Amino acid sequence: MIRVQPDGTVRVTVPRWGSKRQAQDFADQQCAWIERQRRRAEQRRLEARPELPTDTINALRLQAHAQLPDQLRRLADINGLRVSRVSVRNQRWRWGSCSPNGHICLNWRLVLMPDFVREYVLIHELMHLKRLDHSKAFWKLVAAACPRSTEARKWLRANADLLAC
Repeated sequence: MIRVQPDGTVRVTVPRWGSKRQAQDFADQQCAWIERQRRRAEQRRLEARPELPTDTINALRLQAHAQLPDQLRRLADINGLRVSRVSVRNQRWRWGSCSPNGHICLNWRLVLMPDFVREYVLIHELMHLKRLDHSKAFWKLVAAACPRSTEARKWLRANADLLAC
């Protein structure tokens, strides 16, 4: 898999059985796509919103620590799931993550998004307690638990720049 970071850095993820040579060949084949993504990233940087003041960020982080774990646990109860631990962090590349042992990490920036989108992210992470993958079966679980999941995913794609604030 190839990913172009917001700063234009290219990352190639190599499967266990892959080689560096195969990764380089794949990246070489995708150079037109990579350049388009780099141009988009540069455009996003140019259009980026001004950074939030430090005191505002600190207040939002406190709000996230106070609200997100309770919201997650409430949704876990509704869905009959058990979370072993909840952390709220300053993640730059993810809205959330779930470990195999039931530890869910949430991005403090979730408090910046509409309620239905935040709920979708929380449900997404909770469904990883049932399936720790992104298979069709996983997406069915998410859709069943979150009727507005398609709309929420569109919102997240359109507002990915929130991770940069």
